Amino acid sequence: MMKILRVLFSCLLTVIIFIFGIKPALAFCGFYVAKADTSLYNQASQVVIARDGNKTVLTMANDYQGEVKDFALVVPVPVVLKEEQVHVGNPKILQRLDDFSAPRLVEYFDPDPCQVRAYEQDRVLNSAPQAAPSATRSKVAADLGVTIEEQFSVGEYDILILSAKESDGLETWLIQNDYKIPQGAKELLQPYIRQGLKFFVAKVNLAEYNENGFEKLRPIAIAFESPKFMLPIRLGMMNAQGDQDLIVYLLSPQGQVELTNYRTVKVTSDREVPEFVQTGFKDFYTAMFQKSYERENKQVAFLEYAWDMANCDPCSAEPLNTQELKEAGVFWHSGSPSNVFITRLHVRYTRDKFPEDLRFQATSDRNLFQGRYVVRHPFKGDITCDAGKDYKQSVRDRQEQEAKTLASLTGWGINEIRDRIKFVEAEPIPWWDNIWN
Repeated sequence: MMKILRVLFSCLLTVIIFIFGIKPALAFCGFYVAKADTSLYNQASQVVIARDGNKTVLTMANDYQGEVKDFALVVPVPVVLKEEQVHVGNPKILQRLDDFSAPRLVEYFDPDPCQVRAYEQDRVLNSAPQAAPSATRSKVAADLGVTIEEQFSVGEYDILILSAKESDGLETWLIQNDYKIPQGAKELLQPYIRQGLKFFVAKVNLAEYNENGFEKLRPIAIAFESPKFMLPIRLGMMNAQGDQDLIVYLLSPQGQVELTNYRTVKVTSDREVPEFVQTGFKDFYTAMFQKSYERENKQVAFLEYAWDMANCDPCSAEPLNTQELKEAGVFWHSGSPSNVFITRLHVRYTRDKFPEDLRFQATSDRNLFQGRYVVRHPFKGDITCDAGKDYKQSVRDRQEQEAKTLASLTGWGINEIRDRIKFVEAEPIPWWDNIWN
């Protein structure tokens, strides 16, 4: 059987981030019960970009599924990278960033309506080095207009840095060297060649991989300086079948970033949903996100989180500590997480709706934001006071509104939603109340 190397063209590249600060968070007494992390999506790529000035550390998570011998990664990069600029990272860092920034569900419990105290629920809710390439290999590359700028190994990866004069020559060279790239690569490679970009090519060193007993591929991080602030995603669409999900974690000493060539919108947040969503948060969020994606004509990026790394409210996971931030690429860290701001962007894209690479810009927006959804549990104890009648009716009205909200967010049928809600039985209204009241 012919050896087939899957060429993953991950979205990434460079970033320019001049960011901002934050407003004090409103404390509230609910607690985190679920989160919408990247495990919700079948084909989700993750990229971490730590940027200060023109200095960038970019980490790519490999979501490759299959035999490691068939893996290859080809990424446009702005400069020729040396061995010391490439690092194999810890996959746990991606998981930590995901856990910390994922949209979350929180819950509240109604107090006993018969207790004499202020009911503040509304306020709360607002609230091994490789040998040099052989002469024959280099000559073949030169004949095709391809130059092997650098060649080295880092961890379990063998890495080449290539430059090219023409896309058809680069395509031919990759094919001749067992990189079976998808049909149509030549047309997509040409714009990057015209821009003078280089190509970071990595494959797995099987001996190193097997010797160390790795269970899956680790992320690759690269450090470089460049004024470019873009993330090429077009190459990643060549192997794509259907929608692709990309989660970008942007780390900066200042604040948020947004796209310049596509709109950035906030995910719908701070909505009260029925209690049963607590056990089906995954289904809820995927349906809600898909409907939002379609409503925006599939041409926007969604802001899911923007927060100072020094705190969280509520916390779906603890903020990253100093060592973890360093592993995530934060090179300016002074010892206080307060000078690290995280922006989480979620892009779902297809080739026809996202024909351009992503280009970003810094903004002056320093507001905190999170995708957050609220479950409110009715009081379950005995209700013996007169105020309990009004309370039960208010809960019944609230549950009906929660059903309508859920139907609007997800597109689910309102009657099916009502069937799953355990409605509170309201006290019957005496017939005579309708005469004089």
